[in-house]
Amino acid sequence: MSKPSRRGSSRSARLGWRDRHGRGIRASVTGPHLPPLRTRIDEFDSTVASTAEYLRDIWPSELADVSFEVAGLPPQLGDGRSVDRWRVIVAERRVILYRLPIERMSQLNSNDELHKRMMVESCVFRAVAELLGKDPWDLAPERFRHL
Repeated sequence: MSKPSRRGSSRSARLGWRDRHGRGIRASVTGPHLPPLRTRIDEFDSTVASTAEYLRDIWPSELADVSFEVAGLPPQLGDGRSVDRWRVIVAERRVILYRLPIERMSQLNSNDELHKRMMVESCVFRAVAELLGKDPWDLAPERFRHL
């Protein structure tokens, strides 16, 4: 039994692992040092979740049993003049946010991550305000005081 060759600097070459052509097994092109890719859907879900958690911290008893959901589009697109960006079902204590209308109909620059996040947060605030029967600015008055 021959000793594995130490040619090359990759781990697979050092350990003697070879492909069917005698070359060392190749590593991933991106390598383990790059962070995983995040999609627009991941960013949207993360923003909704963090905003909902922020509001739950401020209004714990009012939002304790409220479920926050994300859907692509509303089931019916309405009369053509307006498309719902969220739906509040008070009896079921549910808030449903519709990702595509929020992202695409808000006329935001697609490369402006801050304004996209602010738009999603404002929709969560407005939906929760509708659920609680309050003004959106009354939900977290201290949040904008130090700006």
